[in-house]
Amino acid sequence: MRKLLKYLTHYKLQTVAAPLFKLLEACFELFVPIVVAAIIDNGIKGGKGVEYIICACLILVALGVVGLIAAVAAQYFAARAAVGFSKELRHDLFKKLQSLSFSQIDNLGTARMVTRMTSDVNQLQSGVNLVLRLFMRSPFIVLGAMIMSFVLSPLAGGVVAASIAVLCAVIFTIMLVSIPLYKKAQGKLDGVTSATRETLTGARVLRAFCKEREETESFNARNTALKKSQLFVGGVSALMNPLTYAVVNATIIILLYVGAIQVRDGLLTQGAVIALYNYMSQILVELIKLANLIITITKSFACAGRISEILEMQPSLSSGKPSEEHEGAYIQFKNVCVNYNGGAVNALDNVSFTAEKGQTIGIIGGTGAGKTTLVNTIPHFYDVSAGEILIDGVNVNAIGDEKLRAECGIVPQNAVLFEGTLRDNIKWGKKDATDDEIAEALKAAQAEDVVASKSGGLDERVEQGGKNFSGGQRQRLTIARALVRKPEILILDDSASALDYATDANLRQSIKALPYKPTVFIVSQRTSSIRHADKIIVLDDGKTVGVGKHEELLKSCPLYREIHHSQYPEEVV
Repeated sequence: MRKLLKYLTHYKLQTVAAPLFKLLEACFELFVPIVVAAIIDNGIKGGKGVEYIICACLILVALGVVGLIAAVAAQYFAARAAVGFSKELRHDLFKKLQSLSFSQIDNLGTARMVTRMTSDVNQLQSGVNLVLRLFMRSPFIVLGAMIMSFVLSPLAGGVVAASIAVLCAVIFTIMLVSIPLYKKAQGKLDGVTSATRETLTGARVLRAFCKEREETESFNARNTALKKSQLFVGGVSALMNPLTYAVVNATIIILLYVGAIQVRDGLLTQGAVIALYNYMSQILVELIKLANLIITITKSFACAGRISEILEMQPSLSSGKPSEEHEGAYIQFKNVCVNYNGGAVNALDNVSFTAEKGQTIGIIGGTGAGKTTLVNTIPHFYDVSAGEILIDGVNVNAIGDEKLRAECGIVPQNAVLFEGTLRDNIKWGKKDATDDEIAEALKAAQAEDVVASKSGGLDERVEQGGKNFSGGQRQRLTIARALVRKPEILILDDSASALDYATDANLRQSIKALPYKPTVFIVSQRTSSIRHADKIIVLDDGKTVGVGKHEELLKSCPLYREIHHSQYPEEVV
């Protein structure tokens, strides 16, 4: 938590002003019982008359108004500091998540990242707000009320001090029991969030396999476990009110008894007894506030630990010094191995090949063969476990990720569009792209008809995730987004799977005819999509089992021949 306090540095004024105004409010609040005692002792019983009572009441009103102004000011400054704190923390947290490698993001999981960005940051915001408002006020009022009680009557002050000790014991015992229970409940909340996200993401699959009932039962089980956990900890925390009220009421009875004896003996006035009663009520309220504050702080510390865990993560992608100049092909894979999270089996195992500038490289293989892993290592999304990848003779680790990825046009497996307009989405590839450049990219991606079919043209709104476009339309638009920057390396990761054969063929022809001649990597399950490639890499369980052209592989690679003939059985001789 201490490391996160730096996010309050831009709000020093608010951080100091909020507790000071709360202390000012507390001071005025401590004067109220004294004024009430004066009204009873001097105005009512002392016979000073109505004018004295009215004057004292006006003082009470003034104390209330000034206290209200101080409370509003404190709330304003505390809210400004807390919201600013959460804004800057959320900004840095999002920036950190964006800097992590794909491996680290895979390990964290989407549900955990969303929970950190939302629930945990909100809990920290509440903690900062409450600390600024109550952390000094509540102890100050408890201590002040006890001192004022001793001033009024040492005996009564002793009773108040004893009751405070008992109240603290009750409150902190309940807190010690409930704090770990709150942490467990928060962990179960993460599970419910994860299940909810997974279910909503896979809603179509669930309905396709008629699994709604099973998923509902599974979710209900998680939700019920969360409910039971929260009910239990809520029940433990609920003991605080009746126990504290019992202690306070017992103390009040003792105070009234002691006060009555002292009033009878002339050692204490009736107004002072009322003041002691009011101070005891203030102590009760503030101790409960303090207990709730500490519970909130405890939750905040747990959330701070989870957030700090992410903020302290260092991107796992390695960077190194430029390698010595290498002669050879434009792109070289040299005995490349990739291992996910220390697994027993490599996703890529000893892969070697070269690609010249302007060549088209096809990559094919069965499911899980490592095709996507291979192309993801080129823009340095994943580190290689062994071997090296050279572009223009320089190791990809040494190029710099931003520079490297600026030279690449990448179309991932899942065609993702973002909320906004078509123009905005295409400009992700190039911020300053003109409409002519966008039109050129759309033509090359066979997506002209997609824009033409929309009444808004390039200004047509895109819903979140591109839900108002079909799968094939999304794929062509994401290809256009990659082409608009005129990349030196174009990576198409199974990005034409939703296109018909004619559109796929036209797309390949238009990419081959691009004047700037990018080096193209095409990952596909269709041999028709890569049969005209300059070189085809055949993968099986992460290993290279064939490298060559279509006709060569049909003769020399059994796996490639099997894949091709499964798609074109009429060609089997």
